Amino acid sequence: MPDSSTGSTGNTARPSRRTVLAATAGVTTALAAGGTVHAAAGGPDTRHDAALRALISRMTLEEKVGQLFVMRVYGHSATAPDQADIDANLKEIGVRTAAELLAKYRVGGIIYFAWAHNTREPHQIADLSNGIQKASLDLPRGLPVLISTDQEHGIVARVGEPATLFPGAMAIGAGGSRSDARSLGRIAGRELRALGIRQNYSPVADVNVNPANPVIGVRSFGSVPEAVGSLVAAEVKGYQSSGVASTAKHFPGHGDTKDDSHAKLPYIHHTREQWEQLDAPPFRAAIAAGIDSIMTAHIVVPALDAAEDPATLSRPIMTGILREELGYDGVVVTDSLGMEGVRTKYGDDRVPVLALKAGVDQLLNPPSLEVAWNAVLKAVQDGELTEARLDESILRILRLKTRLGLFKDPYVSHEGVDRTVGTRSHLASADRMAERTTTLLVNENQLLPLSRRRHGKLLVVGADPASPSGTTGPPTGVLAGALTELGFTATALSTGTAPSAATIAKAVAAARDADAVIVGTYNVSATSSQKTLVEQLLATGRPVVAVAIRNPYDVAHLPGVPAYVAAYSWTDVELRAAARVIAGKVDPRGELPVPVQRADDPAAVLFPVGHGLRYR
Repeated sequence: MPDSSTGSTGNTARPSRRTVLAATAGVTTALAAGGTVHAAAGGPDTRHDAALRALISRMTLEEKVGQLFVMRVYGHSATAPDQADIDANLKEIGVRTAAELLAKYRVGGIIYFAWAHNTREPHQIADLSNGIQKASLDLPRGLPVLISTDQEHGIVARVGEPATLFPGAMAIGAGGSRSDARSLGRIAGRELRALGIRQNYSPVADVNVNPANPVIGVRSFGSVPEAVGSLVAAEVKGYQSSGVASTAKHFPGHGDTKDDSHAKLPYIHHTREQWEQLDAPPFRAAIAAGIDSIMTAHIVVPALDAAEDPATLSRPIMTGILREELGYDGVVVTDSLGMEGVRTKYGDDRVPVLALKAGVDQLLNPPSLEVAWNAVLKAVQDGELTEARLDESILRILRLKTRLGLFKDPYVSHEGVDRTVGTRSHLASADRMAERTTTLLVNENQLLPLSRRRHGKLLVVGADPASPSGTTGPPTGVLAGALTELGFTATALSTGTAPSAATIAKAVAAARDADAVIVGTYNVSATSSQKTLVEQLLATGRPVVAVAIRNPYDVAHLPGVPAYVAAYSWTDVELRAAARVIAGKVDPRGELPVPVQRADDPAAVLFPVGHGLRYR
């Protein structure tokens, strides 16, 4: 059974390096001195292997099993979360706090989520990280914890304001700058490290060749494999320079699917040759750049595994292709084991065992840690898994912790947070980067940039999805506020992603009192009532400027719009940049990183890769 002993913990204390070394007495001074050196071409940094193997040899079987898991836990504090978070932890994990989670299961990693109330504000995040590290290190043979999160930027981010939030991957793809991708990784990595987060599940290495992809889309750099690979490698180098582990995902490639693996098990019917041409290049580039970890995809690719197992559970894919063919010997982490894509074919007790047999190292966020933890323990006790197999994965995990400096000093400080997180220079970098990504798709009769003299009174309508990354929102309000700051008088009116007839009528009435209308579109389809909204706004005779606040493919469904801007996300940084482009404060510089097909003939291209208009 899990170790149920508890150690004294605290959230704000920052133990000295001597305390850390004492807590990990089996680790040599050489190991503790390990910095943030990254091995080339995805290979291991083996300088400290003897010390690590000695450390592993002193671990109990239960401790070894725990080291393989990365788990969620509710609460802003490692020891004193709110009662609602205690209740959620008891219901889902059977423990009250993060400290109890570590004491009971000895997990090697913890993942932060905003919805788990882990990321309220920077000082709190730093205190939570310190509390987690102290709770683990206070245990017998305690080890530092690898704290991770999904900070992709754009539409997926777990740490919000006042941290710096950058444009998402497809926006960066529209900018096409390796320097920007590297700067994003460097700055974002520095901020994460200051918060105690040392592993980031980014960048997305999927090549989005399917416009109907419901789960990747703008999270991808684009549809051209070589361009995606170039930006992936640049971002990886940026994260490495900051001392944070980056994670290329989702192997072997989630870009050509119409299904969401959160809800079902997608099939990708690429031939082996198509996989080599379309999906493999970004992962090869990531490995060549020395990627720290690679995340699996819960997808079936029959051409890569005739058994049609999810890739996460496929030995031919995880070991045969990733390890042996691509030569990768770094950490492999599953995508969340709570997703339906990996639970469709096998039970929750079999999934973690099969993943380890396939060749993965870290088991991320199982729906029931008790079921998964005991299943792995039993598999070793019954001989289905060997303890030596666990040792292989633990060695990779501990190598990574060593490279990240976790044995040297796993703690962070409020001073470090204040020096690093959301600084003026970082925020300015994000704003300038966003300006280089905004893409002008249509501009009939040079409607843009809008003139404050002719178009001084603006109405901003459209979709207002919930803020994706802790930014202020809503999108209509952010756009209206930014345009007002630029000298216009802008009024926001939210019409939603599926406006009713009454809402459309209200917007049309308001438009008649405006000099021009800005409308934010969100995943427009042939049957979307957003189309009706735009068509009726056009019928008023007022100039209409549309801003695609997610997928750039929206423009194909709205052929009558005289001006169309692609922002690629509805985060503040991208919306403010779009406002500056609309107002003419900056030139549009982005170019489509994906093709936009015609709505009436998907085989025909409306706007090719590289399309992007300029003012001058």
